[in-house]
Amino acid sequence: MKIIVGNWKMNGNAEILAEMMTEIANINTDNRVILCVPYTLLRTGTGAVMIGAQNVSKYDMGAHTGDVSAAMVAATGASATLVGHSECRACLHDTNADVAMRAEQAIKNDLWPIICVGETAAERDTGLTHKIIELGVRESIPNNATNGNFIIAYEPRWAIGAGVIPSITEIAAAHKIIREILNEMGFDETPILYGASVSADNVNEIMSIKNVDGVLVGGASLKKDDFIPIITSVK
Repeated sequence: MKIIVGNWKMNGNAEILAEMMTEIANINTDNRVILCVPYTLLRTGTGAVMIGAQNVSKYDMGAHTGDVSAAMVAATGASATLVGHSECRACLHDTNADVAMRAEQAIKNDLWPIICVGETAAERDTGLTHKIIELGVRESIPNNATNGNFIIAYEPRWAIGAGVIPSITEIAAAHKIIREILNEMGFDETPILYGASVSADNVNEIMSIKNVDGVLVGGASLKKDDFIPIITSVK
């Protein structure tokens, strides 16, 4: 079984979500599918699809205008959330410590946090890729994490939305580092996803790489004609 996560970002509506969930329910797959949708679309998932948020607050409650707490997300019936997505790190200036706080809140409220880590173009160009990945993993995992109650997603930030992906060698090296760190920390059952410009054309090659347990899909997850082939082609 592989894990396939769709991140709709600030897109979609109730009609599109209902149609997508119906389409996924009608296909034959053993893969676990998670759709991370805007807060307005959060609901209980089905047997075929888990519903997740795209972020949660660092805080339980209080004077944090614009924030949505993990408890609020859980109350909708959702069961997962992204934390530390590259866009949140860039636009909200989330640090690894911030991401750990968000993930801690998610776990506290029985949500499955998908903790995103990855390097920028500048970090890649200066040879810091492996250091950034290691710090991202070690510093973004919260104290209440246990083996299997969270996911790590590696997203090379320079490739997101650019229509390009790292080489197979680069992806394999990044996932090897993440797996070694997780094993060292006692989290050997934690899945590792790859995310950046995933499509039906490249998903099988990506999934053939050792230590890749699934994919985090952006734009291609919004359209059933793009997303369904990704789900069905992954074995």
